[in-house]
Amino acid sequence: MSNSNIVLNVNGIEVIYNHVILVLKGVSLQVPQGGIVAILGGNGAGKTTTLRAVSNLLKGERGEVTKGSIELRGERIENLTPADLVQRGVVQVMEGRHCFAHLTIEENLLTGSYTRTSKAEVAANLEKVYNYFPRLKTRRTSQAAYTSGGEQQMCAIGRALMANPMQHPPGATAVVAAIAVINHHLRLWREAHAAGPSGKLVARGQGMAAAAGAV
Repeated sequence: MSNSNIVLNVNGIEVIYNHVILVLKGVSLQVPQGGIVAILGGNGAGKTTTLRAVSNLLKGERGEVTKGSIELRGERIENLTPADLVQRGVVQVMEGRHCFAHLTIEENLLTGSYTRTSKAEVAANLEKVYNYFPRLKTRRTSQAAYTSGGEQQMCAIGRALMANPMQHPPGATAVVAAIAVINHHLRLWREAHAAGPSGKLVARGQGMAAAAGAV
């Protein structure tokens, strides 16, 4: 595979917490342009830590990448801030939804567009999210605290899409209310990546990864 087609390149990273606890060792992966890559593993396997390393969120957990490299389109990104990475199109959807409880669904979605300067682009992205998740349009004036877990997960994914990301993985396994919502998300994942963005899917089972078309 040509290096010019690699969006994200994680090469042999090692992650240590509290200066002594080795959590990851020798983890490597590549995300090609327009591709989907799945990280599989049970609880404690290091899936979330790998995502935090890519998004540079380890410092909040007293962790650091001590070996290896992480490149986004050939640029080393280990020393960039999470805000810098969002500007470059790296957006992580955290496990557990993390919506702003007292904001409406639409207000939550709009918080994801703070890096966009064009009102027309923001409006187009909002409409795209509503097309992906019609339920959010129905509940757009409801406070997030009074929506279901599945609706809040849709909102969290939609908020990430509002940033026009290069990749929009559900960080760790998406928590949803029903199998129908999971299948809906997988269909959207395939449709969204057919349009161009690359992605990294994190899942505990091979079935979900295969359903999403991960390589």
